[in-house]
Amino acid sequence: MPTSDDFRDALRSQLRAAELGGLPHVEINAGELHRKLGGYPGTNHQMPICCQVMEQERRALDETISGPPSGKGASLTVRYRLPR
Repeated sequence: MPTSDDFRDALRSQLRAAELGGLPHVEINAGELHRKLGGYPGTNHQMPICCQVMEQERRALDETISGPPSGKGASLTVRYRLPR
């Protein structure tokens, strides 16, 4: 199962790639991020950890585009402003 470090590394990798591509922002979805690392969907998924890492990486101008009422679910999508 992916760890918080795995999620953080994957998230930061996507942010770097978008930044190098000259994008003004990138939207990252928790379900897609978790699927790339494996274990989702599944009974032992780590979605709460994935969402927690996504929230920890947020900065002042970043915004939540969509998400579940609990804030921790596959529909969580954050628009991260670039450059970081």
